Amino acid sequence: MNNWKRTLYIMFFAQMVTAVGFSSIFPFLPLYVADLGSASGLSIELLAGLVFSGQAISMMIASPIWGSLADRYGRKLMVMRSMFGGTVILFMMAFVRSGEELVILRFIQGFITGTVSAANALLAAEAPKGRIGYVMGSLQVALGTGVAIGPILGGAMADAFGYQSAFYMTAGLLTLAGILVWWGVEENFEPPEPKEKRRSGLSKWKGILSTPGVMMTYSLRFVVLLGRMMVVPIAPLFINILLVASNGLEKFSGLITGIVIGAAAASTTVSSLYLGKLGDRIGHRKVAVVSLLVAGIFYLPQGLVTEWWHLLILQSLMGISMGGVIPAISALLADYTDKGEAGAVYGLENSINAAARAVAPLFGAGVAVWFGLRSTFVATGIMLLGAAVLGFFFLPKPSVRTQQDEREWPKQSNMDYK
Repeated sequence: MNNWKRTLYIMFFAQMVTAVGFSSIFPFLPLYVADLGSASGLSIELLAGLVFSGQAISMMIASPIWGSLADRYGRKLMVMRSMFGGTVILFMMAFVRSGEELVILRFIQGFITGTVSAANALLAAEAPKGRIGYVMGSLQVALGTGVAIGPILGGAMADAFGYQSAFYMTAGLLTLAGILVWWGVEENFEPPEPKEKRRSGLSKWKGILSTPGVMMTYSLRFVVLLGRMMVVPIAPLFINILLVASNGLEKFSGLITGIVIGAAAASTTVSSLYLGKLGDRIGHRKVAVVSLLVAGIFYLPQGLVTEWWHLLILQSLMGISMGGVIPAISALLADYTDKGEAGAVYGLENSINAAARAVAPLFGAGVAVWFGLRSTFVATGIMLLGAAVLGFFFLPKPSVRTQQDEREWPKQSNMDYK
């Protein structure tokens, strides 16, 4: 077995396990804050918001730094840092005594963790460029599977054993994933030359951002995540309105909301592997642009639906197209940059993701207040259509070397994907 394939299989499992752990605490974090109360008199609503935004802001700051260190000292080391560091922080969250203490630990968590970007950087550096779409699609499958399982498992444990039990479980899962990476992954890492090692982070980031195609790819990543995340806090409210108008189905609002959101996540997970492999064959630029266009088209009518199952169908179709967008953007970053810069490249990407997560809820709330709940879906559709147009005109076409890689890899054994 090739070394990069072994690394992929191990990181697939590790990514899925860590996603289960992290997502298991999301559903009840605001409830945990309310249960803890405030030691300083701050409102529970404010603390609940800070629990989410604080982690996103600190991750936005820290991710590029960790990425540069990954290129200097090794990407496997950064994966282990994020997993073992997350173990300690998540375990400590089970013992907090107030909402303020939880906010502080979540802020620290953003500085220390970042398993997704660390895994992306490791595999982008290890895998052949002609297989990047398949690799990134595989990681998206692992992430989506974990995110689908985590909330159900975490909610069940919280109901049965209390909120703290989910933090114990998450710490244990992160420990398992970290040990697996430490034991099973063999990284082909070559430390940079001393002159390269002395380059400042700012100099390296400037070089990456000036590389043709990189800034546009980062911009697309920001727009896509901004659009998706601005809908997240609005969707439950909108679904509840639809259910009230559907003969009193609002008593099932929690279940139906979970079904709608879960269907979108599931369709993204299922399609990402196929569309990632398709990008390896026909070009990730084509897949990204077409997928953005289709996703925008399916978002626009969601603001016009009158039944919850209409939204379910449209969200599922949108999710399929998102399965092409997410791995394609990560693969384009690998196409445009050198393997030796993978840590910094995906560290910057994670910082952009965190910035979008921090801004999106406020932006979505503003659109909903000014124009109504339905308008958030229309706004997201317009943003994705605009991103498709920008990608078509401003994303560079693959280099000759990348095109050769894409033509050659299908000739190799199909057993690679079995």
